[in-house]
Amino acid sequence: MASRPPTYERHVDGDGVTRIQKKNTSQGTWLIWLALGFTAGCAALCAWLLWPEDPSPAPERIAPPRVTATRPPPPPPRTGNTPAPLPHAEAPPSPAPEPVPPRDEPAEPSDGVHLYRPGTKPLKQGLVVPEGFELPPGYVRHYQSTDEGQAVKPILMFHPDYHPTDSNGQPVELPANRVVPMELAPPGMPLEVLELPEGPEGVEPLP
Repeated sequence: MASRPPTYERHVDGDGVTRIQKKNTSQGTWLIWLALGFTAGCAALCAWLLWPEDPSPAPERIAPPRVTATRPPPPPPRTGNTPAPLPHAEAPPSPAPEPVPPRDEPAEPSDGVHLYRPGTKPLKQGLVVPEGFELPPGYVRHYQSTDEGQAVKPILMFHPDYHPTDSNGQPVELPANRVVPMELAPPGMPLEVLELPEGPEGVEPLP
């Protein structure tokens, strides 16, 4: 490459003397190249910073395997010889326990001396039958005692097989307890009502 010819500068001072000097262009050229290099470096740096990176390919998403639901095979058809399942028999409910009677209440009477407990059979009040008095047919003496075992005077009662009738032959209605009232007492018998002592057994009054 051929070198450029030197350039000269002409200067006139105050005395009118003209001076011709060689123009130094090497320093200006260096500054120009330095400016161009700096500009090119800045442009390259900006291009590198702004250039998008090469994105790596995203991994392919593998679809999950498709599961196909399988139905169970249908049950075999029931033939005429196959017995039908028996219904489930429920156990019968257990019977409820019987209530226990409280201690203060007496239990049911059984027999013998326990048939009539104290206070369960009241004494009957009636007409006292005197000793030695002969009773006509259809009348009887009824003997009774208190719960403590104290005997009382006998009273007059109708015999169970006695069915009196009136003057017209109609049956006479008797008291339910068969104790003879005063109006039906036999002739000649004194009318004395039995006086009973107080006790837990109670008294069934004269009808």
